[in-house]
Amino acid sequence: MSKKESNFPPVKVAILIDGGFFVKRFNAQYNKDKTKTGEEVAEMLYTMAMKHVGSKNTLYRIFYYDCYPLDKKAHNPVTKKAIDFSKTEEYHFKMDLINTLKKKRKVALRMGSLKDNHNWMIRSNTVKDLLSGKKNIDDLCEGDVYLDVKQKGIDMKIGTDIASLALKGFVDTIVLFSGDSDFVPAAKLARREGIDFILDPMGANVEPQLFEHIDGMQSTAPYTVKKKNK
Repeated sequence: MSKKESNFPPVKVAILIDGGFFVKRFNAQYNKDKTKTGEEVAEMLYTMAMKHVGSKNTLYRIFYYDCYPLDKKAHNPVTKKAIDFSKTEEYHFKMDLINTLKKKRKVALRMGSLKDNHNWMIRSNTVKDLLSGKKNIDDLCEGDVYLDVKQKGIDMKIGTDIASLALKGFVDTIVLFSGDSDFVPAAKLARREGIDFILDPMGANVEPQLFEHIDGMQSTAPYTVKKKNK
């Protein structure tokens, strides 16, 4: 907390984290080699959330929004190989992350659902290579395609919780880990109710229209950098 912030009276803070967004941005910034376990990422997530609260303020609750990972079996259309998604590294990572957060004090999980569209899609980079002639259809490998699965209910749950926290006066400040402009209506409502609305985009580019409807933007890091003694 900065010296300027220390002059303000203590407030009650709610942290809302879009899980899919968080993991994607966390991997891009701090886990590029993807060697960290789900438990380690959960611990760092909690640290980053608590940095927004600070030592002077009070945490109301950390809300984490996500879906349980896909656990079905399917056949890769390129290799014809059977895949059991419940045995993949991604599945175990996500379950370790979720199960660790469940044990954390004042953490509430808001779980949505996955919609399996039963379609396999070609990754965008591979499509570019196919169109440019760098790659042929016969050159496709297992990693060039993915099962088309969409999250359902996450945005609705986040928007509903923002509205509820604001209208019932449970908190003074809401911090949202996201970069999605879909939350603009909820942010506008919260601000009209006197809520200090802070966005943590984790270094991602933020759509211009979001700046108009937030009270500030601040990102935290999972590590504390120690200053060297002069």
